[in-house]
Amino acid sequence: MFAAGTTSSLQYQRRRLAAVLIAIFLLAVSFLVIYAAAFSTFKASELERAEGRAEFYRTTLESALDRLEHLPFIVGQDPAVVRGLTDPDSRDALNRRLADFASRANAEALYVMDLTGLTVAASNYAEPVNFIGENYSFRPYFQTAKSGQRGKFFAIGATTKRPGFFVAEPVRNLAGKIIGVIALKIELDELVAAWQASGEKILITNLDTIIVLASQPDWHYRTLLPISEERLLDIRNMRQFGQEALQPLDWTRLDDDEIDFAGERHIGVRVPVKSQPWQLHFIVSTAGLQERALFVVFLAAISVALLAILFIFWRSERLRRALHASHQDRQRLLREIEERKATEKALAKTQKELEKSSRMAALGQLAASVTHELGQPLSAMRNYIAIEEMGATQKPDSLATRLSSLVRRMENITRDLRFFSQPKQDQQSPFDISRAIDNAVGLVRHDVQAKEIELQVKAPSPGAQILGNSARFEQVLVNLLRNAISAVDNVDAPRIEIGWTLELGQVVIFVADNGHGLKGQQIEDLQEPFRTDKPSGEGMGLGLAISASIVKEHAGELFAEDNDHGGATFTVLVPPLTPLDEESTE
Repeated sequence: MFAAGTTSSLQYQRRRLAAVLIAIFLLAVSFLVIYAAAFSTFKASELERAEGRAEFYRTTLESALDRLEHLPFIVGQDPAVVRGLTDPDSRDALNRRLADFASRANAEALYVMDLTGLTVAASNYAEPVNFIGENYSFRPYFQTAKSGQRGKFFAIGATTKRPGFFVAEPVRNLAGKIIGVIALKIELDELVAAWQASGEKILITNLDTIIVLASQPDWHYRTLLPISEERLLDIRNMRQFGQEALQPLDWTRLDDDEIDFAGERHIGVRVPVKSQPWQLHFIVSTAGLQERALFVVFLAAISVALLAILFIFWRSERLRRALHASHQDRQRLLREIEERKATEKALAKTQKELEKSSRMAALGQLAASVTHELGQPLSAMRNYIAIEEMGATQKPDSLATRLSSLVRRMENITRDLRFFSQPKQDQQSPFDISRAIDNAVGLVRHDVQAKEIELQVKAPSPGAQILGNSARFEQVLVNLLRNAISAVDNVDAPRIEIGWTLELGQVVIFVADNGHGLKGQQIEDLQEPFRTDKPSGEGMGLGLAISASIVKEHAGELFAEDNDHGGATFTVLVPPLTPLDEESTE
């Protein structure tokens, strides 16, 4: 029995070991597949980028080569060049002229040769090493230009030992006969220095696969493929690369996209140079691609490892959710507190309104009593004064006149008090707001003219229709105008503006002045009964209280604010009888 248990345990361990080995094998295969896919993706991306960079460098090279391509042809048409080839005495002037052309064009050298290849004039004539007296008949560009065509050639200078790109054109006399050759040498050192500073690997090869330009100095004049001895002899005879050994570069092309360069694999892109039989090679090491692919595999391994700590993350997430729920509960509690504060504030406002209504009710009872008690005595006094005035000679300062003025003032006071003693009128009908404004202005026009106040009325006709009691609403406008008239006392150039407009579907009636302003008071304070800034005997402070009540009867609101440049504006907002388009008020 013991032996049977041992055998079963060994089989279990073997199965477990086999499962582990299979899992490791599958994981390794998965990592290899991930590496291959990542490397292929990165390679395709890098190849696309390399093609773009190669096109960019090709464009810069062609721009550098073609920048002064037509200069020899243009200068060759100069009569001074023709004279220099036929008249040796004019060559000093030609030297200076060529130097000026070369300086302006930023060219290394511009020189003229006769049909034997002898240089008779050059822009570098004043330099210790110059081209005058040198014979360049062995150069292919001279032979091509001598035959009547444009010659182009890259070579190491036979005189200066500096590489350059040569462009040559034939020089013809007036009869069209070729009498010489003019050549231009362009240095490409700045272009090569820019390539070197970029840190990228760029090289240019000619038809013989000889590197004529490269971003690394030690690559110059190396070959990508072996060159035959016969061809090497031709190159030596042209003295194209001076004494350079033209040794092969450690370069092997593996396929169209990859190169083994100096023992390291590279992505290689080739693009032809249009203006020359050259090829531009742009190469990028694949070491970075391998590192990125390995990094992807590393991330995959990390992802697998992260599965082992998901339980801890799950526990942390549960704790975070619990804390979030607690935070939400706290926020909800704070909102409830704010809502309760708002409710208490609304309750306090309602209580204040109730207190105000109670005061207004008491005021109404008092006003009814005062109006009743004073009404008959005042009527009698007016009658007695009228009889007295009929039988006496009228004088501006007579006693009857003064008493009549006092009686009128007392009647005005009782008229204001009567507002609080009368119930609200329920009869309402549509009326024109512009006409109401005009009627109110007509009632105060005498006072406005007497005080020389500038009054501006902006009430387009026909105006908006509102529902209410036109007479009572005109009383609001008259009260606001009288307050504005009082506010502009002792003001230079007093001005009052009244009108209406339509904003957000509401009729907005405004009365603005340039007087003393509200002096920090709020509209709620101004509406309190018997609150006034006028001197004693000129008002009871009931105008705004009455106006606010009438506006409220018309489902409107009364506002007041100080103007930016002095004075105040009182605004009444009431709903129109029917919805209006704001453009209709313009």
